Amino acid sequence: MALQYTDLPLEELRAYAPALVEPDDLDDFWAATIDRARAASTSEAARVPVEGPVRTVIVEDLTFPGFGGEPVRGWVLRPRDGLPAPAVVEFVGYGGGRGLPGERLGWASAGYVHVVMDTRGQGSGWSLGDTPDPHGSGPAIPGVMTRGIRDPHEYYYRRVFTDAVRLVDAVAAMPFVDPDRIAVTGGSQGGGIALAAAALSGRVGAVMPDVPFLCDFPRAITRSLHDPFTEITRYLAMHREAADATRRTLSYFDGAVLARRITAPALVSVALMDEIVLPSTVFAAFHALASTDKTLAVYEFNGHEGGGIHHWMRQTAWLAALW
Repeated sequence: MALQYTDLPLEELRAYAPALVEPDDLDDFWAATIDRARAASTSEAARVPVEGPVRTVIVEDLTFPGFGGEPVRGWVLRPRDGLPAPAVVEFVGYGGGRGLPGERLGWASAGYVHVVMDTRGQGSGWSLGDTPDPHGSGPAIPGVMTRGIRDPHEYYYRRVFTDAVRLVDAVAAMPFVDPDRIAVTGGSQGGGIALAAAALSGRVGAVMPDVPFLCDFPRAITRSLHDPFTEITRYLAMHREAADATRRTLSYFDGAVLARRITAPALVSVALMDEIVLPSTVFAAFHALASTDKTLAVYEFNGHEGGGIHHWMRQTAWLAALW
C-alpha cells in the first residue's frame, strides 16, 4: 500500500513548536546522573584490533564504561594514517545493535574516525548486539519503551543516554581524535540518542539526527499508530493509574525538550510520509534547538527510511563545510 500523509500539512509543520513542559529539576537530574556515571568508572575505554577482510581502514572492538561504570561495546573504524581526525559517533535504531565489524565503512572511508555504540539490551531485532542491560524492571510491555517508566531514575533511556555521553567522553580522549571536532548522528532511535548526547555532553561540536525518534512524547504517544511509541500507549491502556507518572518520566527524556540545550550546529532530517516517527515530532525538536546554525532536510515522499544514502552524502558535505 502506498504511503500517504498521516500528520500535519507542511505549512503547519513549519510552524509547529509545542510548548512542552520540562521538569524543574531536569538539569540537576542529568548533571547528577552523569557525574555519578563518571565517578563509577573504574576503567578506561579499551580497544582491541579486529582481524578480518577489511584492509583499507583500522577496525577495533571497543569497550567503554557507561552508566554505573558498566561495560558497553562498540566499534571504532578509522583511517590508517593515525593522524588526528574529526570523529562521527553513531547511535543505532530501535532493536538494533552495533552489528558486525566493518558493516559500516562510509564515514571512515570519508576520513573520519567512526565510532558506533552498541545499545544495551537491544541488538536482536535487525542487527547484532553484544551489550546486556543488567537492570531489572517492573511490569512492562515487550520492547524497552516502558521499562522503568514510572520513575525517571529507573527508566531505561536514563541508562542509554548516559552511555552515549560517556562514549563521547571516551572518544574525546582517543589520541587520533580531534576533541574539538566530534559529531553525533544516528537514525530513528539513534537520532534521539544523538540529540540527548549533544544536549548533555558539553563536548559535541555538531549534531546530525536523522528522522529522530523519542521526541514530543505527548503528541507521539497519542497520535502514533505504530510501535515503538505505541508500546507506551498499550502500557497505559492497561495501567490506567500510571498516566501522570509516565508523562512526568518521559519529560526528562524528550528530545524536543533536551534540544533547548543544544547550541552546536545541527543538520536534522524529516520524512513527511513517516508513519513510525510523526514528522510533527521532528519539527518540534528542530524548532526547539538553540543552535544558531541549524538546517532541516525535508524528504517529502519518503517514509521512515528518510533520505537514505542521499542524506548521508548531504551529511558528509555539510560536515566538510563546517570543519
